[in-house]
Amino acid sequence: MQLTRWDPFREMEDFSDRLSRVLGGRFMRPLEQKGLLEEGLVNVDWAPLVDVEETDKEYLIKAELPEIRKEDVKVTIENGVLTIEGERKQEKEEKTRKVHRIERSYGKFVRRFTVPSEAENAKVAAEFKDGLLYVHVPKSPVVKPKAIEIKVA
Repeated sequence: MQLTRWDPFREMEDFSDRLSRVLGGRFMRPLEQKGLLEEGLVNVDWAPLVDVEETDKEYLIKAELPEIRKEDVKVTIENGVLTIEGERKQEKEEKTRKVHRIERSYGKFVRRFTVPSEAENAKVAAEFKDGLLYVHVPKSPVVKPKAIEIKVA
């Protein structure tokens, strides 16, 4: 049986995230992800859900962007900050149909992540597939220290 350490602050953050989703995501939310930190507080119309993974070779950021065209998404990296921004546009209302409920969020979004110093900013790559944005942030190869033998005369 594995023991898990209880973190009350993590539970408060999870509760805040759930409450934000229920109430339309209009809260200012500080978030911490594995390996990458989101910058400060962000006030947006909505924010796509993001997973951040780390391997020996790279960080991988996966953002859920359903019904968003890749032309409406912009990924930039500047001064050690990776920014994903875009807009999910609301469908135009037609007179011939009635809308009974709208639960999905629309509007502009921005997600910012501090990139660790070992990342190779010039080699960041992004791909958009099946409503998911994959941002690959490669790590610099680790230079292992080399021991030099010095002969004492």
